Amino acid sequence: MEISDRELIDIADPTSVFARVTPEQKLRLVEALQAKGHVVAMTGDGVNDAPALKRADIGVAMGITGTDVAKEAADMVLTDDNFASIEAAVEEGRGIFDNVTKFIVWTLPTNLGEGLVILAAIFAGVTLPILPVQILWINMTTAVLLGLMLAFEPKEPGIMTRPPRDPKMPILTGVLIWRLFIVGLLLLVGAFGLFEWKLMTGAPIAEARTVAVNVFLMVGLFYLFNCRSLTQSVFRLGFFSNPLLFGGVMIMLILQLMFTYLPAMNLMFHSAPIGFGDWGRILAVSVIASLVVGVEKWLRRGSVEKRSVQPETFNR
Repeated sequence: MEISDRELIDIADPTSVFARVTPEQKLRLVEALQAKGHVVAMTGDGVNDAPALKRADIGVAMGITGTDVAKEAADMVLTDDNFASIEAAVEEGRGIFDNVTKFIVWTLPTNLGEGLVILAAIFAGVTLPILPVQILWINMTTAVLLGLMLAFEPKEPGIMTRPPRDPKMPILTGVLIWRLFIVGLLLLVGAFGLFEWKLMTGAPIAEARTVAVNVFLMVGLFYLFNCRSLTQSVFRLGFFSNPLLFGGVMIMLILQLMFTYLPAMNLMFHSAPIGFGDWGRILAVSVIASLVVGVEKWLRRGSVEKRSVQPETFNR
């Protein structure tokens, strides 16, 4: 019985297995699934598989038994002819996408907070809490020593139990954008508030600005641990599972102490030594910001876990 393209679209979506399929029917199945909005991967090794391999979103040819025509038509070549490698590739891709998202979610609030602090000072008609050279210092040290370490974050447990990501979905979802604004506002309140408080106590402008800069650095450091997972607690991941991150943190802390207390750095970046009380207030703001993000993640975690699916195993 001949099935129309319209009927095939309705049949292909809920069906798991098709047997004794001709090359022409493979091509029609690929097109039918794509018409339903699916991202379709196609594996093949023969000359007749080439049209379907070419049409699929991801064509995978066999490296050992595959023909040259199939390899040319495919996007990828499975060098070991082992379907388990496809699962490993999907897992690796999800891990890379996760880490890129984590870096974006971590770095944007710092930039947002800097912009909000500058705008607040301009609209309030007060002295700028941070100078351009200090903004450069914040961005340089945090991006290299903190943000870059997220690229080495190991894959999270259960990464393959997640449902497939909608290709039309943006990297930054509404939940993540909301989180960015929360952290950005906390940076505004913490940095601008402590800066103005220092000035009210009669402290020099350089000292007040140093406090503001350290708020950005320390909040960014604490928030970095929140960003090691977009949904889970850092304690659930394993606190020391990314040793490179701790190396970056230690180097950043040393550089920040030099920024604050080394005379040459004070002259270069218009900073000044600050007291233990100032460090206590800076740490308090940082801990509060980290707790707010942690509570927000905890409140949303249940809905994410309910949408998880069981992993599929690819065997040959």
